[in-house]
Amino acid sequence: MSRILIALGGNALGSTPQEQQQLVHGAAKPIVDLIDQGHDVVIAHGNGPQVGSINLAFEKSSKEHASISSMPFAECVAMSQGYIGYHLQNAIQEELLTRSINKSVATIVSQVVVDKNDHAFQNPTKQIGSFYSKEEAQRLMAETGDIYIEDSGRGYRRVIPSPVPIKIVEKDIINDLVNAGRIVIAVGGGGIPVVEENNHSLIGVEAVIDKDLASRCLADELNADFLFILTAVEKIAINFGKPNQQNLDYLSVDEAEKLIREGHFAPGSMLPKVQAAISFVRGKQGRKSIITSLDKAKDAILGRTGTVIFD
Repeated sequence: MSRILIALGGNALGSTPQEQQQLVHGAAKPIVDLIDQGHDVVIAHGNGPQVGSINLAFEKSSKEHASISSMPFAECVAMSQGYIGYHLQNAIQEELLTRSINKSVATIVSQVVVDKNDHAFQNPTKQIGSFYSKEEAQRLMAETGDIYIEDSGRGYRRVIPSPVPIKIVEKDIINDLVNAGRIVIAVGGGGIPVVEENNHSLIGVEAVIDKDLASRCLADELNADFLFILTAVEKIAINFGKPNQQNLDYLSVDEAEKLIREGHFAPGSMLPKVQAAISFVRGKQGRKSIITSLDKAKDAILGRTGTVIFD
């Protein structure tokens, strides 16, 4: 059968640990459907709501209690990988046991190398943390050197870079586990962003890596056959939300790139998903990427729904 990398959206897992514990059981079912069909499955996931909560909690606590320090963003990503993986792997394991499937599940805390000279470090765009007034933001920028920008009329928030992922540090361990028939959860939240120093040490940086691009990177390194990007919609659409909306069943990479140039896909939403799909498919002949909703994953692998991107 096929090797499938599933990129699961963080918003599908809720905003609180309590909500997440409930929602992961729904996420586990379509994932185990694919395992039940005989496919090797690796799961990546987003962490937007979760890492934001962790970062905000430390930020507020450090201001109220001198004994508590603020937490670097790389460490916040690592924390989110741990607790999301804990919930997700237990839900998948429970679903496997319910179906009498004898497979084990493990979460790998994953580091993703980025280029310290990536242009994103000169142009931070990813908003995180608390909202501030313009006056407060200006004071913080003067004190810390961080950049704050206005966010949709709600106030000013800090922005950090979103560099392109280069490679997954733990790829060999992940590959060994998959080859042994294990189910792996990895590159959570796009992975912990690190840069390599001359002595080969890995240094965490204040950045966030796009989950779909990191999933593409891992799918490349594992030589996956399919990249599944699971989102809130069943199919990619052009003219989304308009009376002339058109859902798409199939897209060649050339057609997808044309639609990108025409501005059909929103930055920070569908655009990085389509870009990740194109890059993965172009990496090796015969690959396909499928963008669909979580509940349609089983039907999508059978060719019944979703948007298939091919070369």
